[in-house]
Amino acid sequence: MKSKRRIIIKPTFKISNIIDKLLKESINYDELLNLLEKANDTFFDNPELELELLLSNGLPIEFDNNNNIYLKTKKASIEEQCFCIVDIETNGSSIKKGHQIIEIGAVKYKNGEIIDKFESLVYAKEIPSYIQEVTNIKPLMLEDAPILESVLKEFKLFLEDDVFIAHDIKFDYNYISDSLEKYDLGKLENRKLCSIDLAKRTIDSPRYGLGFLKEELNIKVDNHHRAYYDALATAHVFTESLKVIDKNKISNVEELISFSKSSKTIASIKEKKEKEKEKEVK
Repeated sequence: MKSKRRIIIKPTFKISNIIDKLLKESINYDELLNLLEKANDTFFDNPELELELLLSNGLPIEFDNNNNIYLKTKKASIEEQCFCIVDIETNGSSIKKGHQIIEIGAVKYKNGEIIDKFESLVYAKEIPSYIQEVTNIKPLMLEDAPILESVLKEFKLFLEDDVFIAHDIKFDYNYISDSLEKYDLGKLENRKLCSIDLAKRTIDSPRYGLGFLKEELNIKVDNHHRAYYDALATAHVFTESLKVIDKNKISNVEELISFSKSSKTIASIKEKKEKEKEKEVK
């Protein structure tokens, strides 16, 4: 009878593990290069080139006086940080099926003010009729628009290493990152924050869609479902969220990102209080 061999699956080590480590502490430059050599999802075999790529892809890292590397968002206050609030319109949900971005809009937000903006339509051959109805973007409007590769290059330069904010971060962030990869323009490594998640923890509302919050918060921005105007409206939502943040508990950007992912939403707190009241009545 053959003896059973025990198969040991070795854990994979990825760049995300290095970022997790940076979230806890700074890392010496030489140690970081060693960690990049161990990572199995790098683009380059050379760790120094990989580090340059991470920087060009928006990872906000910096050297201190002791040659240690740290995340700038761990030290930056919310007032000091520049946030890039982004929205896109697309002609479909799947890049793999040939869909693409047809409009990108973004605003740079710092210390309560809009300091810069980015806005561009993108050439596309087709726009489904239902998307034309929602966005009011017609094929004729895109005939002379720049091609996607060109717009992505410009947008990446605009974004720099700012914190990326979107109202449904998974869609906008991943769609742009995947589009960059498609054209061999790198990908996104920026720190990111979902304005829906933050709103759920700071704004008492029955719904958190952008259109509903605009009405709920009396945000006077027209042209719903156009990228720049939705990014601008999201900036207003973000401002409302920041108004109620406890600055004694949340002093830097990483703490804000962590708070936006915490389990204590306003809805869950209200539900807990209602259950406690029911117990008292019984």
